Formats: sequence, structure tokens, C-alpha cells
Amino acid sequence: MKKIKVGILFGGKSVEHEVSLQSARNVIEAIDRDKFDIVLIGINKDGQWLLNDSAEQFLIADSSNESLSISGNQVALIPESGGNLTSLTNIQSHSTLDVVFPLLHGTYGEDGTIQGLLKLANVPFVGAGVLASAVGLDKDVAKRLLRDAGIPVGQFIAIRSGDTIDTDHIIQQLGLPLFVKPANLGSSVGIRKVKDAPFLYEAIEFAFLYDNKVLIEAYIQGRELECAVLGNRDPVASIVGEVKAHHDFYSYNAKYIDEHGATLIVPADISIDASNRLREIAIRTFKVLGCEGMARVDFFITEDGNILVNEINTIPGFTNVSMYPLLWQASGVSYSDLIGQLIQLAIERHSRETKLRTSL
Repeated sequence: MKKIKVGILFGGKSVEHEVSLQSARNVIEAIDRDKFDIVLIGINKDGQWLLNDSAEQFLIADSSNESLSISGNQVALIPESGGNLTSLTNIQSHSTLDVVFPLLHGTYGEDGTIQGLLKLANVPFVGAGVLASAVGLDKDVAKRLLRDAGIPVGQFIAIRSGDTIDTDHIIQQLGLPLFVKPANLGSSVGIRKVKDAPFLYEAIEFAFLYDNKVLIEAYIQGRELECAVLGNRDPVASIVGEVKAHHDFYSYNAKYIDEHGATLIVPADISIDASNRLREIAIRTFKVLGCEGMARVDFFITEDGNILVNEINTIPGFTNVSMYPLLWQASGVSYSDLIGQLIQLAIERHSRETKLRTSL
């Protein structure tokens, strides 16, 4: 049987570039080479796409700064090329990709940007489409849609660059402590927990370094639970896991730097009823936001049993400490099988979409 040629797309211009490299390393190691041939496509922080040998240097570089300076065979996807990678260095075409697996976290990768390019190139790709990707990354818009659909979320306020910042009003509405974060980033980048009023403005200014919209959220006293979702039209949910942060909150350092920064408990020690409710809400969240392929839904559950959706991640981490693959492994789906299922879901969706009419 002919192998499926998979383009592994990683790196990117986002501040989550280094997390993307970690995810890519693990997917490349776990993918079934009997079924799939892989093509490595690394994107440096200048936005250049580099192929195979050049891309591989991202994965073996000793430091993030070293990886950013790599140059080599630069390639591009051309609209309606059916996945044909064209060299910008040698002015020659390379073999055509059957499917692309984007492992780009944050802006320029998880926000609908790359998804739009891949749709224009007419190549199947893993994960959510343009709209669901953009909505999922924008925590303000996602929370508004979930709230309107009757899915419980915590209290929040969104402010844009240039808005008047009334810190007294914010504290009056949300209380203290509270969290300030960029609206369109993941991996806990740019987040600060504010316990005292004098530090709120500084935290907002810090978040504005990463995004033009900032989300301010009320502190929720509760356990942090996560659930993985897999599928297109009929998605299924994994068992539920719990994150116990050993820092003040589940920060970037706690996730990726400090190996003792958090404990991941899979499965979470919760009742069957609570687990079933969480899984049901995870699937509802996935559907309300129009997701396909994969997503991780993060929750808070309070002491009195109230469940609140914190956020959704449409390209969840695939590192060796990431919840998404861990939850599926604990649910009976191996890392390798999970990758294979995601690739098949991408091909299935593309096949469905190509049957739609494009003319009257």
C-alpha cells in the first residue's frame, strides 16, 4: 500500500515557537513510518519555510537563538497546487504532499492564518478550519460564543489597545485576585496573576506587548481539569485529567521549564457523574465553536461542583508532557494511532469539502 506523504509543519513566528519544536520532535518520533512518509517543513521566526535538512536543524539546535538563524532550501505552497511544495532556492518543484500536520502554536499557526493558506493550496490539513481556529485562539470571542450557547464560563472583561483603562472599574467588576492575559496566545505566555490593585495596570501593559487585545478574568477557586476531543462530525471525548500547578498558577515555566512545575493526574480523581458532565460539555464546546479534528478543552470545577469552561486549544501541545496525547493514551489510543487518526480525519474532511459546489 502506498504511504501517505505528510508535511510536518513546525516552528513559526509566534512566541510559542520553541513549544512548537518540542511538539514536532515528539510527533516525528511517534508517527508510524510504515504508513507515512514525512516531509519536514520548519518555519523560522522570520517566517521563511525551510525544507527537510534545513528544517531538521531546528529540531537538533542547542538553543532557540541558534535555530532562528538557520537558512537553507526555502519553499512555499502555491494556491491550488494540491500540496505541491515549490522551491524558492532552486526554482524547482518538489514532490506533492498528501496532507499537512500543522504543529504551530499561537499566532500565525493556530489563529486561522495557516489554515487559510492550506485551504488555498487545496491540501488536507490536520485540525480545525479557518473560523474555528481564529475563534478558538481569541479567548474573548470564544467565551462570548460559549456564553451565548448556554455553556458556563467565568466572568471576564476584554480591552483593546487604545481603550481607556479604568482599573478601579475592572476591580469593582471582577474583584481580586484576577488574571490578565493576551487574548490570542496560548502556553500561558504573557499572563500575570494580579493580587493587589497597584499592579493591575502594569500587568495589562505587559499583556499588550504580545497582543492588541487583552483579557482580564475573575479568579476562580477550583480544580483545573482538561479533556481531549477527537473527531469531525461525530467527535468523542477522552477521559478527564487534572493539572495541579506547583507555582502560583499553571505558567509557561510550570508547563515547559520546571520539570517539577506541575503534576498531571490522569485520570482525574473525580466522580463518574462529574467526568461524564465534563466530557459532554467538552464535546458541546467543540461543536459550538465549529471545531474538527482535535481540541483540548480546559475547565475549572469549583468545590460545590460548578463546571466552567476556561478555554479551548485547537492545536494542543504534543510534547512529552502535554495533556492531549496523555489523555488519549490513558483512554486506550496510543500516540502513534492518535496521529494516524488525525491524519485520516484531515483527509476525510478535505474529501467532503471538495464535493461542494464552487459555481452556480
